[in-house]
Amino acid sequence: MIRTLFVALTLAAGIAATVAAVGLSPWWWAAAVPLTLLGLVGGVDLLQRRHSVLRNYPVLGHARFLLERIRPELQQYFIERNFDGRPFDRDVRTLVYERAKGTDAEQPYGTERDVYQPGYEFLVPSMAPCPVPETPPRVRVGGPDCKHPYDMALLNVSAMSFGSLSANAVLALNGGAAAGNFAQDTGEGGLSEYHLRPGGDLIWEIGTGYFGCRTGDGDFDPAEFADKAAHDHVKCVSLKLSQGAKPGIGGVLPGTKVNAEIAKVRDVPEGRTVISPPYHRTFSTPRELIRFIARLRELSGGKPTGFKLCVGSRRQFLAVCKAMLAEGTAPDFIVVDGGEGGTGAAPMEFADHVGAPLTEGLLTVHNALVGAGLRDRIKVGASGKIATGTDLVKRLIQGADYGNAARAMMFAVGCIQAQRCHTNTCPTGVTTQDPRRARALDVRDKAPRVQRFQEATVSSALQIMASMGVTDPAELRPHMLRRRIAPHTERSYADLHEWLEPGRLLAEPPQSWAADWKAADPDRFTV
Repeated sequence: MIRTLFVALTLAAGIAATVAAVGLSPWWWAAAVPLTLLGLVGGVDLLQRRHSVLRNYPVLGHARFLLERIRPELQQYFIERNFDGRPFDRDVRTLVYERAKGTDAEQPYGTERDVYQPGYEFLVPSMAPCPVPETPPRVRVGGPDCKHPYDMALLNVSAMSFGSLSANAVLALNGGAAAGNFAQDTGEGGLSEYHLRPGGDLIWEIGTGYFGCRTGDGDFDPAEFADKAAHDHVKCVSLKLSQGAKPGIGGVLPGTKVNAEIAKVRDVPEGRTVISPPYHRTFSTPRELIRFIARLRELSGGKPTGFKLCVGSRRQFLAVCKAMLAEGTAPDFIVVDGGEGGTGAAPMEFADHVGAPLTEGLLTVHNALVGAGLRDRIKVGASGKIATGTDLVKRLIQGADYGNAARAMMFAVGCIQAQRCHTNTCPTGVTTQDPRRARALDVRDKAPRVQRFQEATVSSALQIMASMGVTDPAELRPHMLRRRIAPHTERSYADLHEWLEPGRLLAEPPQSWAADWKAADPDRFTV
């Protein structure tokens, strides 16, 4: 009753003021117009049936929706502390921005973090630090079946597709990669002119939709693949089994986003919704997977070929290892994606609860390959929240040979973590196909930022390793990384986790691995 009376009085006041304003001073109009509008809004609120809040609180209820809309910005800029934001805290974002711009990235007055909080990790410095290498080391990717090995940088651009990213963002990332001599993963969206134009090294990712090398009905097209894989800028080929943001499910690209350009890159009809299935059509067993990897390597002319996955069942990965042994061939590299999620939009339940986090994923893959006697021929990449030199060194200790970064590279080209990547309304032009928004990203300005960020981050990692008495990443050991497990107790990774010896699974599997190793079947993905 009161709210109805309020709306009625507001509307009546507006109408009265309007009537009185006829022929009178402009001040009457200044009161009449807003009062009338408020009355009309209140009337609509009372009549609509969609929002209960507005029916009970006409006009005033809109304040609730306004505050809800700007809540992420309020949280990020005014409420959260420098070190506890998610997915990336303000300290990390600021560090990336400063390194990308080439400005001072040092911090005075000590750490703000609680170093006695369980979960805190720290690296072990040496009493005899080493000189920092003048030239960053590179990782030779390419096993005995590879004809054209590739020397991978310690940090590269992780998988992000054209279509998910704007053309300008792809150009800036590849331009930075070309200037800094590191690689860019194309993502599963196909090989576009924006990946090729700047001249940076590429890792061509092939997903379940086989975009850019597919037949009309969505099967793999070997002829088209071979033609594109022969491009000089394509240095490696990566088969995507799953990604950290949404392991085990496919993707949907709405038809409204499939313009003529994206349709051409992906080999799909313009204007029609494109569905990426959750599984591959070309194989259904571990043995068939390994054979398909070998086929891709042959079709590419012998370029390094591997696969990417978010680790789930250890038993299934061991089945893939058995398939490698049985077939006498193996991928040249394996990229481990962390279940922490990434640039791809995904259901909250998957991003939060499905898939092994990067640490556990790396430990599983590294130890399985070591135990199966395969580690020396397969390089392992780590993909998941690598934004600082510390992040990179930790992943190298946990079993990786090199790292890939996606969101940190997005920060380098201007991303502000608005978390609107899937809405086509990215405020900085990074993850949008809206030409008006995308034009805000200036390629000439952002490409050097990508190069500076990568260079500074690798330099930081080398400085950290030198302080630990290490000049080569291969010298890093698990005891050099320690984790606090209680306020007064900390342990090294050498003590916290089991580390298999080379060939141990083939000789006498430890009890903790024996059941999974026995059940692993190279001809079945056993659950």
